Amino acid sequence: MKMHETFIKPMHPEGRRFVAIFGAVTLVLFLLWEPLGWLGLGVTVWCYYFFRDPKRSVPTRADLILSPADGVVSLIEPAAPPPELGMGGAELTRVSVFMSVFNCHVNRSPIAGRVDKMVYRPGKFLNASLDKASADNERNSLAIEMDDGRKLAVVQIAGLVARRIVPFVSEGQALRAGERFGLIRFGSRLDVYLPEGVVPLVALGQTMVAGETVIADLRGTETARQARSE
Repeated sequence: MKMHETFIKPMHPEGRRFVAIFGAVTLVLFLLWEPLGWLGLGVTVWCYYFFRDPKRSVPTRADLILSPADGVVSLIEPAAPPPELGMGGAELTRVSVFMSVFNCHVNRSPIAGRVDKMVYRPGKFLNASLDKASADNERNSLAIEMDDGRKLAVVQIAGLVARRIVPFVSEGQALRAGERFGLIRFGSRLDVYLPEGVVPLVALGQTMVAGETVIADLRGTETARQARSE
């Protein structure tokens, strides 16, 4: 990787109009009062950085479940998938990844499979780190069916600042593991509901990289991981 590629990342097309708006406002602020202009420039740079879409080194071995988002593991607990997906009321292990406004917000598929069902549901805009955000907040839920017939649920949840979930896929579409499937604007969370019997290989507080960090192994026999904070 070249030095400039470490700091300058490609931007997703979804962000172009936002950067353009922020840039136009910045020009006006410079005309009004230069210190305000510099403040606007900083916010414009942040907006560009928010919509960054860096390349990722996606593991190619089958049966690995990858993180769908950049961020921090905020919850690992038993919970039933969203009822609108029709996956039943049995509790599965839910791994939640919280994205701050400084994380990359392009979301990637945890596994290879077909989008069996996708349902958008409007809702509130509570802090996405809260447990009840899974039930109350605006969300877009996907059930991805794997080749062996098992399904995995992944849910995009809007947060306190977020106001728009943007899907890139539709029902029936095939996805590769690590493929981009959506984006959430300005702070949010992703929930992954692991198939029955699959244990997470991540711990609370662990930093995740979308499309790279392994959450679980469908063929694994390892027990759920524990971690210490240092």
